[in-house]
Amino acid sequence: MAASNINGLSLASLFFTVLMFGSGVHCQSVPGIYTFGDSLVDVGNNNFISASILKADFPHNGVDFPNGIATGRFSNGKNSADFLAEKVGLQTAPPYLSLVSQEKGLDITNAMVTGVNFASGGAGILNGTNELFEPIPLTQQVGYYSLVHNQLVQQVGSASAKARLGKSLFVIVTGSNDLLSYFDNDSQVLKQYAPQEYVDVMTSTLKQLLKRLYGLGARKFVVTGVGVIGCCPVQRLQMNITNGCNVEANYWTRKYNIHLKILLKKLKIQLPDINYSYFDTYRAMNNLILDPQNYGISEIKEACCGNGKLNAEIPCLPISTYCSNRNDHLFWDLYHPTETVSKMVTDLIYNGSRQFTLPMNVEYLVRI
Repeated sequence: MAASNINGLSLASLFFTVLMFGSGVHCQSVPGIYTFGDSLVDVGNNNFISASILKADFPHNGVDFPNGIATGRFSNGKNSADFLAEKVGLQTAPPYLSLVSQEKGLDITNAMVTGVNFASGGAGILNGTNELFEPIPLTQQVGYYSLVHNQLVQQVGSASAKARLGKSLFVIVTGSNDLLSYFDNDSQVLKQYAPQEYVDVMTSTLKQLLKRLYGLGARKFVVTGVGVIGCCPVQRLQMNITNGCNVEANYWTRKYNIHLKILLKKLKIQLPDINYSYFDTYRAMNNLILDPQNYGISEIKEACCGNGKLNAEIPCLPISTYCSNRNDHLFWDLYHPTETVSKMVTDLIYNGSRQFTLPMNVEYLVRI
């Protein structure tokens, strides 16, 4: 599918029902959620990228999703995009690429639009991250959103569009793939950048994209830091005998998260009418790893689905084995959390304390 064939005329039908938002039919404190990022919040965009092998539209993914369907979520069930939508009383926003086709353009005449999900498994902040697998990089995701924004303005007028988008949540979950690519055994970017230079490029690129979203109506941002990526099963596997965490990857992840928090503080100073909630994914995940029993988790190293050592030598495929009790595992596959852990994380994102959310949680953000 060539998503680039989308144009203004084909997008028009997408917002036919959006007119209802301004008529009082749908009274929602959060009229929509626009989600950007990677496989942690991809709800099926990669299903529509024919050239990509980074997909999850096959078993055993989705074994705990309603009706046991593999939807393209990199999970045994729902992911954080689903749980956050539930928290604010919305249905999960559809994957952007599911709304378009070369033949029909957009075909959602019976749908009430409550946002769009642009996230793509394997995507990063930087265009070159995993480019061989053809995910939708963050820059392109924002480009797709600009088409959505422009049509919304045409359909409901600039004032109504501004009001609706100003109350919507713009969720940014990204950075993990950029850092994982850097610390991969066969990394090419490691030869191009020193670690600090790489973190700086990630941060400066993200800053420009956040400012572009601001220019397109975004005012409420939910931004997550990168988790303890050095402790995912595939990274532990690279440590060979010890199966310990990749200390260097975790160190630079913390460095990136520090830069990200500084970026958001400065952005708030430059653009006073924005508000944001930053979630410390690293701290939340690290707490779970250090004291898993406190969270009802018993397995923190081995993937639930896969094969070989730590179930990380072969990815989660239909031929793979998977654990009988997904609720006690931190990781579903090589990289991704189980549905249980995604729900725990989303609970903290929504109403967690300042230990995890700065300067406010999402529950407070939606009331502003």
